[in-house]
Order: sequence, then C-alpha cells, then structure tokens
Amino acid sequence: MSEAGNKRYAIIVAGGNGARMNSPVPKQFLKLDGKPIILHTINKFLDTDPNIEIILVLPQDHLKYWEQLCAEYMFHKPLKIAYSGESRFHSVKNGLEFVTESGIVAVHDAVRPLVSSKTILATFKAAEMYGNAVPAVPINDSIRQIESTRTIAVDRSRYCATQTPQCFRTDIIKRAYQQEYHYTYTDDAMVVEAMGEHIRLVDGNPENIKITSPKDILIAEVLLKAEAQSFTPNKI
Repeated sequence: MSEAGNKRYAIIVAGGNGARMNSPVPKQFLKLDGKPIILHTINKFLDTDPNIEIILVLPQDHLKYWEQLCAEYMFHKPLKIAYSGESRFHSVKNGLEFVTESGIVAVHDAVRPLVSSKTILATFKAAEMYGNAVPAVPINDSIRQIESTRTIAVDRSRYCATQTPQCFRTDIIKRAYQQEYHYTYTDDAMVVEAMGEHIRLVDGNPENIKITSPKDILIAEVLLKAEAQSFTPNKI
C-alpha cells in the first residue's frame, strides 16, 4: 500500500434541516451550551489539529445564515464551502472537489459535536497506516433480525455501531466517489467497500452521538459539561 501524504482534510457534512426537531432552524445551527452545534464540531477538529483543512458542505440557501453565525460568534477561521447535493453521497462528492493534495480525508457529520480528539486522531492515524478507518462502538442492547413474519435473536458481539469521522486515503475515497450512486449508500464506508476495499475499525467514543431530535440536545448538554470538567488537550 502506498504511503499517504501528510495533508489532512475534514469534510463536515451539514445538509440537515430542522424537521425532526420541529424547528425552522436547521439542526446543525441549533444552540448547544450557548453556541451553534456546527461550531462545536468544527472547533473540535481544529483544536485537535490546527493545520487540518476544513471543507464545510452546506445547502446553498443556508450560506447567508452561516455567514451571519460566523459574524455573531466571531468565527473567522479559513475554510472551504461546498454546496450539498440531492443525497449525502452527492454532498460528499461535492466536498471532495476541494481535496487537491494527497493525504487523508475525514468525513464527519456536523451534528456529532461530541467526537473526542482521541477518536479523531485514532481514525486519521489508522487511515494513514491502512488506507481507511471507521470508528465504532459496541452495541449494548440485545438485537433481533427481522425476517418476514418473525424475528430472530442474534449475537450482538458480532455487531457494532459505526460513527464518524470516517477517514480515507485521498486516492481511495476520490476513486470510490467516481462510482454511480446507489440508494443503499448511507455512509462513506459503504461507498468505499463497494469497490472492494476492506474497512478497518477503530475504537470510537460512546459520547459521539448524532443529534437528530430534541432529547439529543438535552443529552449532549450533559455530556458536554462532563467533557469540559475532564478535558485535557490531546493533539496530534
């Protein structure tokens, strides 16, 4: 396997809306501990690696709102803006247009602001070694497989829940996104796997929840306060 370049990118996908939140404000712009979720997310990457290049993927009609937030919260760090497409696949593909150097690309959900620096670093470093890396956590609940008119208990130790950031060597992910879109692609690992790559898992952090409903905001508030009390820098 060829050695990855040193460049690090983070494509932050922020194409959601406020439908499940019952809010006119897109969920990535809702406030968490007094600051928009999306700024928590971006700053987590920059705090972990100040040299990382951020590519923010937004619906075009959210651009003015984003610019207003930047002014209000005095966020002036340079980043690239790509416009989202009709699906997550197309949004990531648009973000990849700004990846011009060899290295590693992380793709992350804007509404996962509680990803740890440890998880970010682990995925980048594993992808540098193996070509890709996806954070995952164990499933603690019992799970059942639905089959037609019945359900079957399965061994949960053989399954895990995947998270983001999902990291890939630039040549691998750019080649993967040259494939035709398929509706079954729900994350980047599936797109890369579709061209024959084996996906490497690393330990994620359980707090790295995806904020999609009002109760998730409440949970995230508690987790964020706990994180602030125990935070120690964990950089490159």
